[in-house]
Amino acid sequence: MSRPKIPRKICGQPANSCFKPNGIPMRLLDEIQLYDDEFEALRLVDYLGMQQQEAAIQMGVSRQTLANVLKAGRFKVVECLSQGKALLMNRKIEDEKTEKEN
Repeated sequence: MSRPKIPRKICGQPANSCFKPNGIPMRLLDEIQLYDDEFEALRLVDYLGMQQQEAAIQMGVSRQTLANVLKAGRFKVVECLSQGKALLMNRKIEDEKTEKEN
């Protein structure tokens, strides 16, 4: 049994819920989900220029947890850009509601 996930403090929201290559219908693209904590880690470290320790404190997690979340988020962004996949954001809440209903 895995440990319960520590709640993260999420302050930023993406401007859009999806980024995809131009001219290709969504139904033809593979989709990658960028979770809220991954977006927040990217925003704090890469966009706002915070040090990882400072960003970890802001999110309420350890520095190692932030580094792991940041690495996963960066990998997903690069995968979408290099492989021409759609990057979806802000669907975590909807996914959790669907899981609870099943």
